Amino acid sequence: MTANADSAATMATQSSETLTALEKMEEPTRAPSIQNNGSGEKLENTQQQQQPPLDRAQTHQDEILVTWDENDPMHPFNMSRARRWLITVIVSLGSICVTCTSSMYVMIYGQIKEEFQCSTLVVTLGLSTYVFGLGVGPLLLGPLSEFYGRRIIYIVSFAVFLVWLIPCAVAHNIETMIIVRFFAGLAGSAFLSVAGGTVGDMFPRQELGAPMMFYTASPFVGPEIGPLVGGFINQYTSWRWTFYVLIIWAGAQLVALVFLVPETYHPVLLKQKAMKLRATTGNDAYIAPMEKKKRSIGETILQSVYRPMQLLALEPMCLNLCIFSALLLGILYLFFGAFGDIFREVYGFQLWQVGASFLGILVGMLIAMATDPFWKWNYQRLERNYRKSLQESGAEEGKPLSMPEWRLPQAIGGAPLVTIGIFIFAWTTYPHVHWIAPIIGSAVFGIGNLLVFTGIFTFLVDAYPLFAASALAANSFVRCAFAGAFPLFGHSMYNRLGYQWASTLLAFLTLLMLPFPYIFFRYGKQIRKRSRFATTLS
Repeated sequence: MTANADSAATMATQSSETLTALEKMEEPTRAPSIQNNGSGEKLENTQQQQQPPLDRAQTHQDEILVTWDENDPMHPFNMSRARRWLITVIVSLGSICVTCTSSMYVMIYGQIKEEFQCSTLVVTLGLSTYVFGLGVGPLLLGPLSEFYGRRIIYIVSFAVFLVWLIPCAVAHNIETMIIVRFFAGLAGSAFLSVAGGTVGDMFPRQELGAPMMFYTASPFVGPEIGPLVGGFINQYTSWRWTFYVLIIWAGAQLVALVFLVPETYHPVLLKQKAMKLRATTGNDAYIAPMEKKKRSIGETILQSVYRPMQLLALEPMCLNLCIFSALLLGILYLFFGAFGDIFREVYGFQLWQVGASFLGILVGMLIAMATDPFWKWNYQRLERNYRKSLQESGAEEGKPLSMPEWRLPQAIGGAPLVTIGIFIFAWTTYPHVHWIAPIIGSAVFGIGNLLVFTGIFTFLVDAYPLFAASALAANSFVRCAFAGAFPLFGHSMYNRLGYQWASTLLAFLTLLMLPFPYIFFRYGKQIRKRSRFATTLS
């Protein structure tokens, strides 16, 4: 799913979409050297080269700074490979559960409207508020994980997520549903803001590609699984069973988190190691790097909100690419409602068949993931050609070995597929055209969608290396805003414009955004030279 192993490693920060330890590098007054903790985050290291190592701890005046021993049993890298993969599967299933909960809701629209006597727009608010919760949550849970670690955030947030599913299942009015769905999304967002860092904690960079690809696929797979499962549930039973199934799933997930997922966040583990050393030796000089941190929780949360907004306001590349990816996610969530209207009215699908129609987008995304070797080869080709040109010009010294713009060919290739896929979907939704035609169009849309997302995510990480967490937090915020807003006008738009022209309008919106990946690929180097935040080492 990523361009190469390096980009897979940087995708760890995608899931850590708030200000994490990575952005300690933004503060010039911090420690002079930075040690990578294996999760895309940075751990302060005040090692003084003049001092010999003491139990892999560095002495600094009266303090003994605790670091990792060689083959340290507490280091997550030293867990068995099977256990590391088990943890990866568990956190990935948590991400699927949370994102599946967002889209499974659309399959209960009909029953909810009938029971609560409300309009489609009002029912859709339950989808929008949940997605808004997913967008706001990372701004709070990410900073909290920096102080308390990943495990406690998982357990508490997922327990709260489970609790908020209960009033959804027993709700007797639409107001309850709309409100509690927001808080469920807020709590469940931990798996979108923290879980990628867990994967990065456990695997060294050279092994990170496969597990990170497995995890980063989960937020994209979950929304397509939701309608598929929800369609079968609601075809044969009450809408309340949709939430009963989710409660059972979330309960099993919570048990797995409690008993099978340990703490993996390196700064917190080093703090635990320092506490153990102080207790066993009686020497209070042992101190972990995070115990030297001066920033408060409030300051960290404030920074995690302020910096993304600053990037959106001052960085045209960040703003335009965030809007493009947000537009695509908005269209995807709009389709969750539109598919039901189109396939029921045009083709006479039953509810379970409407859910199965989302398999087109899912298959398209899986095809896009299968193209990863090609994009890896293309990245290496660009790198080889660049090095060759530097050698021929004799200007090799001091030059970077890669450029952020080389991440954008995926988005350049995927953008036309998005527009083509929507056009196919738009003009094949007729009763005399076989139903497979619009589903093929949705598959083409799915291919382009994932390619654009991947290209934009990896570009933002490479172009804003010191502010990667903030850049991805900005992207997440804008995407969730669009994803929550688009379904609110989707039903009315399709009713007023008709199925063909409504989808065509969406296609033209993507057509307007299509040139931006190429523009930034072609002129990104010059734009970065005038940027306050992007890397200018090219």
